Amino acid sequence: MSEVERGPARILIADDVPDLLEALKETLEREGYRVTAVEDGAAALAAIRAQPPDIAVLDMKMPRMTGFDVCRALREDPLLENLPVVILSASGSRDSKVEGLDLGADDFITKPVDVRELLARIRMILKRTRQGLDANPLTRLPGNLSIESRVERALEDGRPLAVLYVDLNQFKAFNDVYGYDAGDGVIMATSRVLVDRVRTGKVDFVGHIGGDDFILLTTPERMEDAAAEVCAAFDALSLSFYNDEDRARGYIVSTDRQGVKREFPFLSVAVGICHNRERALKSFAQVAQLGAELKKAAKALTGSAYVVDRRRDEASR
Repeated sequence: MSEVERGPARILIADDVPDLLEALKETLEREGYRVTAVEDGAAALAAIRAQPPDIAVLDMKMPRMTGFDVCRALREDPLLENLPVVILSASGSRDSKVEGLDLGADDFITKPVDVRELLARIRMILKRTRQGLDANPLTRLPGNLSIESRVERALEDGRPLAVLYVDLNQFKAFNDVYGYDAGDGVIMATSRVLVDRVRTGKVDFVGHIGGDDFILLTTPERMEDAAAEVCAAFDALSLSFYNDEDRARGYIVSTDRQGVKREFPFLSVAVGICHNRERALKSFAQVAQLGAELKKAAKALTGSAYVVDRRRDEASR
């Protein structure tokens, strides 16, 4: 079940006029939405990054960061580039609207705000987003359709390609002990680790298959550096997911799939890497099969680790 289907849509609204902000918040909450209200652009961006909403409604002129500044920052963030944004503005000029739309805003509403119009626009955008956006509802990363399309296009073009399948070890045990909200926090932190590999130039694309399964696309020349960075960056965060008692003990206690209580090590990451440097990759189905096989091998190792398909490498020497 997706985040959208589990409960009411989450809306962030930002405006530096307290009375208007409170009125909009109360109106949206009466309509059944979960609302976060903040009074400036910097606070809006921080709140969005901490817990991405389903839609952001931003005043154009705010202290610290304008609505346009926030929109620009979102569109430059691979994790948030698809987040729907509505801009509110006291200026109804065509230039302002064009500037907002050019920055990637989904809609532009002139103040004073007609509440019925705002609600209608929000409903329309949410409906369109849910029906048409191929993105994971929690992380906002591209989903399975985008992943398959990217891989198939690279194979058709004959480009050098490495596909990294990323999975978390001991995630079920963590969820059982700490709960699903904490588990969602781990998923979000993992997505940040992976998106940071785009920023360091090691990875070209990050997708979210679902749950704790992700995929990275890069080249054979960068694949091992990318995998090593993922493992190191995740390990640097791993202890922060646990309470003091568990950190001191060095493990958690939970039940396995057979209902037997036992000790589980801390979360780690497993990466399986297939590539076309020397083994021909012909289809997405072949890539998925190889990736699952290599990821399984990585999960059999202790701690964070990656396994590269070297079978053709060895045979070619």
